[in-house]
Amino acid sequence: MASLTAYKPRYIDIGINLADPIFRGRYHGKPRHPDDLKGVVSRAIEVGCTKLLVTGSSFKSSRDALKLAEEFPGTIFTTAGIHPCSSSIFSPSHHRHHDESQSEDEPEHTPACDPDPTKPIPDGDGVDNARSAVIISDLKELITTAPKNSLIAFGEFGLDYDRLHYCSKEVQLHSFTTQLELAASLSPQLPLFLHSRAAHEDFVRLLKDAFGPKLERLEKGGVVHSFTGTIEEAKELMDLGLYIGINGCSFKTLENCEVVREIDLSKMMLETDGPWCEVRPSHEGWKYLVQFEDARRKQEEEAAKIEAEKKATEELERQEQEKIEAERRAQDELEKKAAQLELGGEEKVEEGGEKKRQRQPKKPKQQQPQGKKNQKKESEVPDRFKVVKKEKWEEGAMVKGRNEPCTIERIARIVVGIKGVSVEEVCEAAWANTQKVFGPL
Repeated sequence: MASLTAYKPRYIDIGINLADPIFRGRYHGKPRHPDDLKGVVSRAIEVGCTKLLVTGSSFKSSRDALKLAEEFPGTIFTTAGIHPCSSSIFSPSHHRHHDESQSEDEPEHTPACDPDPTKPIPDGDGVDNARSAVIISDLKELITTAPKNSLIAFGEFGLDYDRLHYCSKEVQLHSFTTQLELAASLSPQLPLFLHSRAAHEDFVRLLKDAFGPKLERLEKGGVVHSFTGTIEEAKELMDLGLYIGINGCSFKTLENCEVVREIDLSKMMLETDGPWCEVRPSHEGWKYLVQFEDARRKQEEEAAKIEAEKKATEELERQEQEKIEAERRAQDELEKKAAQLELGGEEKVEEGGEKKRQRQPKKPKQQQPQGKKNQKKESEVPDRFKVVKKEKWEEGAMVKGRNEPCTIERIARIVVGIKGVSVEEVCEAAWANTQKVFGPL
């Protein structure tokens, strides 16, 4: 634990959906509290998360992300692409222009990371090829005209067979294929920000079709973010030279945590994927946060014990020194009076002077233990910042249920517990990996 106090962590959140209206105080299209995006960014910086890669998952969110990069230069960077759950724009049944703002019944930005059992959209609707050509042309223009120091990656795009209720498999496959073709054609290429959920075989096959059997034509590399796949899938992705993004969804089960254990630090990046994918007490990874807090408290108790022992020793030394000084003064006084008597002085030593009765200090009243109703159970994993419900929003506080980039320190601590390494090793590896692929930032 010594390194936890000596090392100051630094983080890059590679996946944060700050373009989502929830970070402006809007929930499901309705304002619930003031815009507190600056506070969100400030809290991230306070924990050492000084670089934020804001995810573009549709035309609107990509453009909104670019506006954020202008507002927070040097801190916010962006991606641009079409998420598999936003890929219904390629379908003939999508009646509005692909660049229009989404309606309330469609995902405005990246949907929540949990699978949804809702009835999937069946294949058979096909793809509107004329519309597809326009979409890809517009996406290319967006990417090539965006500021190079702001838009640093192509994505988020890929496949998601867990959430086919947003978009059918056939349309997702078309969306991924055409975007891969565009990504491969760009000069210079951009790093890829990829999404793969329950679709590994098709995902890898299409990547190889676009960039070669070993992805040898993928010039800048890429990351598969929010990884929840198997150990075998993770190893195949790493063997292809891709990096793995880890967030709260990567710690839900024991199997998830075993996968994280097998991911090389040299291939790992950290993310929150906020406002989704927070680490919850029901997750397997939560116990590592509890262990971290237990170790921290034990360290604090040991440090307090050492400090108390030091003060006690100093107090004994002080008392001993005072005793020596008092004895010396008493001896000097006796010698002085003895000398006066020898000189015929009339001064007499008074004996048996009446001692004044010292008041005993009052004992402090013992506080009565509070009843169970008034006791508030201390959290086993305390929050760094105050957390309130959105209805009771206050400046400087986090909103309950809205994951923020400042929680990235929890991701690092869980990885530390799972892999049995130091915070410094995890943070520095993730920092170096991210800078290598997306940097210099």
